[in-house]
Amino acid sequence: MALRINDLAPNFTADTTEGKIDFHEWIGDSYAILFSHPKDFTPVCTTEFGAVAQLADEWKKRNTKVIGLSVDPVEEHVKWKADIESFAKAPVTFPIIADPDMKIAKLYDMLPAEAYKAETPADVATVRVVYIIGPDKKIRLMMIYPMSVGRNFAEVLRALDAIQATDGAPIATPANWTPGQDVIVALSLSDEEAKEKFGDVRPVLPYLRFTKA
Repeated sequence: MALRINDLAPNFTADTTEGKIDFHEWIGDSYAILFSHPKDFTPVCTTEFGAVAQLADEWKKRNTKVIGLSVDPVEEHVKWKADIESFAKAPVTFPIIADPDMKIAKLYDMLPAEAYKAETPADVATVRVVYIIGPDKKIRLMMIYPMSVGRNFAEVLRALDAIQATDGAPIATPANWTPGQDVIVALSLSDEEAKEKFGDVRPVLPYLRFTKA
């Protein structure tokens, strides 16, 4: 069955560049970003992992752990890290999961359609998938890109900010929202409740009301 928003993220144990982990234990009370990449020593992936490495301070500010995955073994990940760090001019401070039996890739729907009958990773590559997972271990966001399209990690960061801003609060974020901009009051609040909770409420339409973040 395909994974959906608010599903409990499937747990797993795996070997990584930082040792063996239990995924849920590794997340702990943090947010987590799990992202897959097709192969080690490939051009687009090197730029993507470099981008994630350069954002290390931003993930830390947001109490967020990041972890990569591919079907390559740990030994290859370790060798490839040197190329990433050389390109990005930043250390790779996050673990990379080895998934040679493709168990995790299949568990998280990370393979292209034609690859699900494959029994070995020799000719298989994961597509570019991003999962944002909350401290409650539930899936908050999913993004899937084809292998030919590099991900925009500024958008991943923006989406993470929006998830954290709205977590447990009766608000939503409008299109193209960035931190500091006004947010939308949830329809679950009446006008009176919204004014009592937020003070300044700016109605644009009966069902579209803005307030300060």
